[in-house]
Amino acid sequence: MEIEAFKNSCNVRRVIFSAASYVEQLASAFSKVEVAVCNRLEASLNAARERKASVFLCGNGGSAANANHWANDLIYGAGKTGRGGVRAHSLAANTSVIMCLANDTGYENVFSGQLRVLASPGDILIAMSGSGNSPNILRALEEAKNLGLETWAIVGYDGGKALQLAQNVIHFPVNDMQIAEDLQMVVCHEVTKILATPVS
Repeated sequence: MEIEAFKNSCNVRRVIFSAASYVEQLASAFSKVEVAVCNRLEASLNAARERKASVFLCGNGGSAANANHWANDLIYGAGKTGRGGVRAHSLAANTSVIMCLANDTGYENVFSGQLRVLASPGDILIAMSGSGNSPNILRALEEAKNLGLETWAIVGYDGGKALQLAQNVIHFPVNDMQIAEDLQMVVCHEVTKILATPVS
C-alpha cells in the first residue's frame, strides 16, 4: 500500500509540473504579441458591429472549433451587456456546405466558396491556422481580398504564407499546435470581453 501511495504521489507531481510548464509556455508565447494589435482587432470588430457588417471566421481541426466558438461569443457574448452582438459567421459550421464544396470543387475551396456568396465589401475575415499554410486558409484570404474584405490571420509556428496574404496578423511564434490553438481562444476571449464592456 505504501509503495502504491508513493507511485500515486509521483504521478500527481508529474501532472502538476506538466500543467505549470504548459501555462508558462502559453504566457511566454502570448507576451510576444503587442497588445496594440489585439486592440486594433477589437476596434475593427466594434466598427463592424456599428455598421452592421459581417465577420467571417474560418479554420481547420481545432481552429475550426475555435471559429465556431468565437462566432458564438461575438453573436451573444459581445452583446449580452447591452451593446449588441456582432454579425459573426463561422465558415466551419455548415457541414453540408463544406462537404458539397469539398466534393465538387476541392477542399481548398470550402471557405472561399462560401465567401464568394455570403460576403460583401467592408466585411471582415478572421482566418485561424497553426501553420498559416493550409490551402483553404490561403484561398480564403485571397478571395476575401478580391471581394474587398478586411483580412486578419491568427497564426503560430513561423506564420507561413498567411503572413504575406493577410492585411493584419497576430503571430504567435510557437512551434506547438495545442498552444497555438489555445492562444487563438485567448485572443477571442480578450477581444470579446472588451466588446462586451459597457460604455460609461
